[in-house]
Amino acid sequence: MPYPKIYITDVVLDFFMKNQGLLSNYSEMNSVVKDVSGINNFFANQDEATEFLTEIRLNQSIVSEPNRREYGDFQTNQHLAREVADYVYSKTKDFEFVLEPTCGKGNFILACISQFKKLRKITGVEIYKPYVWRTKLSILTSYLSNPNGQKPEIDIIHGDAFEFDYPALAGSTRHLKTLIIGNPPWVTNSELGSIESENLPGKSNFKKHGGLDAITGKGNFDIGEYISYTMLKCFDRHEGLFAFLIKNSIVKNIIHDQRTNHFRIGSPEKLSIDSKKEFNVSVSACLFLTHLNAKPAQICKELNFYSYELNTTFGWYNDKFVNSIDDYKKAGIVDGESVFTWRSGVKHDCSKVMELDRINNHFKNGLGEEIKIEDDLAYGLLKSSDLKNAKTNSFRKLTIITQKKIGQKTAYIENKLPLTYQYLHSHKEFFDKRKSSIYKDKPDFSIFGIGDYSFSPYKVAISGLYKSTHFTLVSPKGEKPIMLDDTCYFIGFDDLKIAEIAYYLVNSEWVQKCLKSIIFPDSKRPINKEILMRIDFEKAFENTDFEKASKKIRGLKKEHWEAFGEMVKKAILNK
Repeated sequence: MPYPKIYITDVVLDFFMKNQGLLSNYSEMNSVVKDVSGINNFFANQDEATEFLTEIRLNQSIVSEPNRREYGDFQTNQHLAREVADYVYSKTKDFEFVLEPTCGKGNFILACISQFKKLRKITGVEIYKPYVWRTKLSILTSYLSNPNGQKPEIDIIHGDAFEFDYPALAGSTRHLKTLIIGNPPWVTNSELGSIESENLPGKSNFKKHGGLDAITGKGNFDIGEYISYTMLKCFDRHEGLFAFLIKNSIVKNIIHDQRTNHFRIGSPEKLSIDSKKEFNVSVSACLFLTHLNAKPAQICKELNFYSYELNTTFGWYNDKFVNSIDDYKKAGIVDGESVFTWRSGVKHDCSKVMELDRINNHFKNGLGEEIKIEDDLAYGLLKSSDLKNAKTNSFRKLTIITQKKIGQKTAYIENKLPLTYQYLHSHKEFFDKRKSSIYKDKPDFSIFGIGDYSFSPYKVAISGLYKSTHFTLVSPKGEKPIMLDDTCYFIGFDDLKIAEIAYYLVNSEWVQKCLKSIIFPDSKRPINKEILMRIDFEKAFENTDFEKASKKIRGLKKEHWEAFGEMVKKAILNK
């Protein structure tokens, strides 16, 4: 394999030119390099040393490195690496062992060498060979420029972070004050798989999801999360610190899973960084720092990395996982279990065919075709972006609703609605191309997220895509209920006044404060069914005054109020 071209500094070039005679015996050259820098096995074999000699004789001190951002490879700049090392130093000064499981270009290792003076051992692992050389040469440059610096034993290993024997390394370093530091890839396993990356963990369900979760969404885990869990599992009984630059969602998961994992980590801190400034990406990320070999913590402080100002404290409180413990203490009384089942809207994965605009007396689909179909199956449709107003009974789009419940046979369309059937059948190829397994072995033109609840005339709805806890009251247009798409969640009612009371309660101060205390705004979907099912309508109703409600809900009578209360009580008894 040819020697990978990387940047060679003048001081390193001069060093090797003076010692080029030793490059004919790589083990002798390795010994000289180790004396100078502490790096073990600088050259793995004679071929590497010989190829290196050819490069330096040609004086090729360049490298144009490929853009590896698609691999989630966001290299930490030197300034940020030093700032992280400084913050770590403010917590503990006497580290003896530093491990970076994805060391990249080595900026963290260089920062640690500069900051910590009692280091005895450094291990860096990196799968990308040019980065391995970049790190070795950067370390060598550092020691050639500062020859009197302490030289720990350094191993920069070309290897796979998912296959490296960390348990063995943990066993051999158990007696050393340890710092686990780094910036693992900001990418998921499915994203790496889609670009055919070899840098993937084995096909294991490491968080032990079951059933559909293991097949879909939750089985798609973050690579940084996998590496973080591996480090904590192997090294949580070492004295020292864990300090990773990772996505906020990983920190949330680590603290959430502490209820079952009980990693020996204490005083955890999530220090939010400006990833646009540091990496030029729009990702919510942070420095996660925690003490190892400590009493297992289930709460975490969130601070600003640049000012150290405390933003919030999140984690487990009274058996609930919350984003703000202080806010939750004030409004957690309405955190319980919803008596109404929140549903997601209609899912069809065929928008070009199933979603329509009405133009004059015709419909126009997403393919730009003007079509004729019966009105029977065409319903108004609202998407997340449509839920801006407090109340609405209007819509921009329509959608074809082929079923009233999941799995219902659709053969009736051919006999009762020939124009609609002809249209759907002529575009059957679009339905056949749907990749999701949920449509497998289902009737033609099947949809999901459909049931009796979909046809409730009044709905209290919220977007699942945005951070806002704004709810919208949706009323029917004419005789037909308005549908919501699968980015929205809703509860449905047959009676307008009952729906208005539910709408008033979810927008009440109690519920709004509670939602803000339990929602993690930087989650992929901050609002989800799990969150909404925590709204305790019984408690919200009991803590809300009828007189105040009657001033907000036009025409509200005591009998309406009492009817809602009875409905809630009855629902609780029937559970």
